[in-house]
Amino acid sequence: MGVTTWLGVRIAVAPSAAALALTFVAGGATLGVVSGLIPGLHANNMALLLAAGASAVPGPPRLVGAAMLAAGTMHTFLDVVPALSLGVPDPAMAASALPGHELVLAGRGREALRLSALGSGLAVALAVPLAIPVTEAVTALYPTIRANLSAVLAAVAVGLVTTEGSYRAKVGAGLALAASGALGLLTLDLPTNGLVSAGGTLAPLFAGLFGAPVLIDALGGGGVPPQDDATLALSKPAVGGLSVAGTLSGAVVGFLPGVSSAVAATGALLAVPYRFGARGFVVITSGVNTANTIFALLALRALGSPRTGVLVALESSGAPLAFPLLLASVALAAALGFVLVPTLGDRYLSLVGALDYRMLSVAVLALLLALSFVFAGPVGIGIFAVATVIGLVPPRFGSRRATLMGVLLVPLALG
Repeated sequence: MGVTTWLGVRIAVAPSAAALALTFVAGGATLGVVSGLIPGLHANNMALLLAAGASAVPGPPRLVGAAMLAAGTMHTFLDVVPALSLGVPDPAMAASALPGHELVLAGRGREALRLSALGSGLAVALAVPLAIPVTEAVTALYPTIRANLSAVLAAVAVGLVTTEGSYRAKVGAGLALAASGALGLLTLDLPTNGLVSAGGTLAPLFAGLFGAPVLIDALGGGGVPPQDDATLALSKPAVGGLSVAGTLSGAVVGFLPGVSSAVAATGALLAVPYRFGARGFVVITSGVNTANTIFALLALRALGSPRTGVLVALESSGAPLAFPLLLASVALAAALGFVLVPTLGDRYLSLVGALDYRMLSVAVLALLLALSFVFAGPVGIGIFAVATVIGLVPPRFGSRRATLMGVLLVPLALG
């Protein structure tokens, strides 16, 4: 039996037990790869699916929990791949495209994949030295932040509208924010009767607001153009600074109840200096997404309340909170994800670029519709349809699609 040290704790590890733990973590990471590469599958739905099937997995509950966290971590790395590859609009729509799509249209998709991997990977590396001071600071400030959460979210919403570049864009942003906010108020708490127990309205809401409109606009486009080399245009200090910002934003989100990484990404859009453009947004939002997984685990230990879908699923599965093991599973999954994002992403981009893009877009639209039904039943189909109409508003006014995050910002600010 060997002895190792993790975060200052000496742990005895038997070789056979270590091998079994690695097997479970590898299995969870594999599930995260699959879920991350499926367009329209939200991380929370994936987590609830894991929780539903956890009891049927043979093995120690603590290792099942480690596998679940590895799956969630890997998902935060790999979900950028379909986000970049699918729904690439016509170049004429580039001004209102999602930031990652701007890079793909410019032939810089391979660079975007590597920027995302760096943002997520550095978030994990930075979380280690920042874990203790950030946990102490946020725990001390938590009552004040929680008391003023509505004002903070309202400021983010106002900032998204007022920072648009033209009067027309501001009008479109206001309309999209108000319409998506109203949709969120009406649907987030609706009961659903999907085909799986991991039901909920988030899947049809996000698929309709962000997935379907992009795919519809892409129907007349030329698909993924040939991609250039993977050379990074951002300097190392710039990537490092953006990763720190993403990590700290993810840390705050990990401790605040009800605030998802998607909301933090919306606020991050205002924080990215203009000169970094789409590249800066890819790095910082990837960092937010992955850092949230780690700091939410620390928040669970400090405050006793789960902040993400994966941790809610972890608790509902009955797995014990073996923190050294869980943190180790995050680190291993992150290392694998860092390698797999460019490796699988390059092939994904090439494959999508070789296919009939119109047929592919129609097929993905059908998949999003099917997922909406699977997770939310007939109600999900209706939500998906209304959300799609609202999601078409921003590009018609030249506004950023980030204003559609009103679907969460408004209910949280008024809640």
